[in-house]
Amino acid sequence: MTDKSYGATVAKRRLARRLTGLRVRSGLSLNEAADKLGWNRGRLNRFEANQWRQPDPSLVRDLARIYGTSEAEREDLEDLVTRSRARLWWHEPDKDMDKVFSNEFAGFENDAARISVYMPLVLPGLLQTRAYMEALLAAGPWSPRWRERALEARLRRQQILDRADGTVPRLVAVITEASLMYRWGSLEDRRAQVAHLAAISRRPSVELRLLRFAGGPHPGMSSLIDIFDFPDDEDPSIVYLENDTDIQEVTKASEVDAYRATFARIREAALAPAATRTYLDTLSQTQE
Repeated sequence: MTDKSYGATVAKRRLARRLTGLRVRSGLSLNEAADKLGWNRGRLNRFEANQWRQPDPSLVRDLARIYGTSEAEREDLEDLVTRSRARLWWHEPDKDMDKVFSNEFAGFENDAARISVYMPLVLPGLLQTRAYMEALLAAGPWSPRWRERALEARLRRQQILDRADGTVPRLVAVITEASLMYRWGSLEDRRAQVAHLAAISRRPSVELRLLRFAGGPHPGMSSLIDIFDFPDDEDPSIVYLENDTDIQEVTKASEVDAYRATFARIREAALAPAATRTYLDTLSQTQE
């Protein structure tokens, strides 16, 4: 069965776009629409910018009324509201603790039909073993309590690769030889991580490629890219750029296309999946 949270993030994003389009069609400005409903000037701005956690059905109905929507359009809006109000595990309920996710990264990852990821020095979170996660999180400045919550969140994110209901995303990941050479944990831990990569690369939904040192400089020397494509062409692709302290969201079509082209060059420079598996199988037995 599909997780009830599947599609909620994309539905909320689509709802924001749909409401914007209906307002523009009605000929109302943001301020005029807000004034008609007696709202403060910032509320509708936030709605159209998708800066809401759970859309309020009654508020969406009010907007549909002043925009003069048809019955079919109202039903579409109601469906989007219902889908977008699913309980999302990555929204932390405890306001007294720092959030593991300060944005919708996990939601877009959850809803994507295709995930393209490249990380030059660290293995992608979807491909990490628990021991690798623990070693990586221990290197950061976070509290033990936050690390434990982050570890559990990362393990839960990986469940999308185990779906058997037709919603498993296509994962295209490019890793580097550099990311495999760091000394961390025990030798057994390191070999187990490499063996895990080799095993998961054999899944039909996964394409894993490796950039070797011997290949020399490549297009992704300083890039760190996550690209999410969605099942419906109506939902634009989105790019996330990560660093140690923040994740930047890129939605402008021309910029998304530029990062897609960069990822394509990175992918082309890497070993083919079969050669990558051969390398990983050998390394899992010989790594020191």
